[in-house]
Amino acid sequence: ITGAAQMDGAILVVAATDGPMPQTREHILLARQVGVPYIIVFLNKCDQMDDPELLELVEMEIRELLSSYGFPGDDTPIIKGSALKALEKATSGASNEEILAAPECQCILELMDTIDSYIPTPERDDNKPFLLPVEDVFTISGRGTVATGRVERGVAHVGDPAEIVGLIEKPRSTTITGLEMFHKQLDEAMAGDNVGALLRGINRTDVEKGQVIAKPGTVPTATKFEAQVYVLTKDEGGRHTAFFNHYRPQFFIRTTDVTGSIELPAGVEMVMPGDHVTLTVDLIKPVAIEEGLRFAIREGGRTVGSGVVSKIL
Repeated sequence: ITGAAQMDGAILVVAATDGPMPQTREHILLARQVGVPYIIVFLNKCDQMDDPELLELVEMEIRELLSSYGFPGDDTPIIKGSALKALEKATSGASNEEILAAPECQCILELMDTIDSYIPTPERDDNKPFLLPVEDVFTISGRGTVATGRVERGVAHVGDPAEIVGLIEKPRSTTITGLEMFHKQLDEAMAGDNVGALLRGINRTDVEKGQVIAKPGTVPTATKFEAQVYVLTKDEGGRHTAFFNHYRPQFFIRTTDVTGSIELPAGVEMVMPGDHVTLTVDLIKPVAIEEGLRFAIREGGRTVGSGVVSKIL
């Protein structure tokens, strides 16, 4: 979920031998909920399908399923192939030229070309202050603590001061002493980059998933906010029943998930699946939030609602 909320597009992998499975439906629903704008389908294990008509049926089924969740099913690219055959060829010790020319690998090249042509490069938010939601933390011996994630906005340079914000009472100050992307050292990281940031004077226990690393003084934290929320229907994978005042689900905000209590507006006794409602959320820990930020509400391993922060209280 934390990954999906930051995607510019997704590859949906469906086995041709099975067709769409319950988890396929779930993945498409989740992509719809968190706002993944584009989906490309890779139909895998096509080498095990002798009947072209069966393959066509599977493709029709996938297109119908995508359309039923509001994606353009008829126009969605579907690439057919076998990932295993491509992998076997790629790891066979053949030369790069032979691998690229091999019939088994054409489906992967076609997939990469389709990603380039079908998913537009999004406009990155470079002008706002730097913000990096932390997805993972690890220690490099002799160097220090590295926080990884995808830069949400702004630009950071090696040597810039930064703050660790959220899940703690007050921000922790640090300096970015190194930036790395896919094992390459960088001087700067920009919006959209997946980076590891080396943080001066920070222990492994001082920073955790769900916090954000930001330009000092630019990101407030809050435990209480007002939000516009849509509660999913049963058919959308949500709750079957209403919820009442002081309902306590999990709130997925950027890369954090934190428990919170819901306060309904005066005069509203309960909220039914399918309702749009303005409500107040009280989190058990302070989280880096701002107006306009989207979040998901989950309970028992499923998404039950999605919302947007309308006002910090």
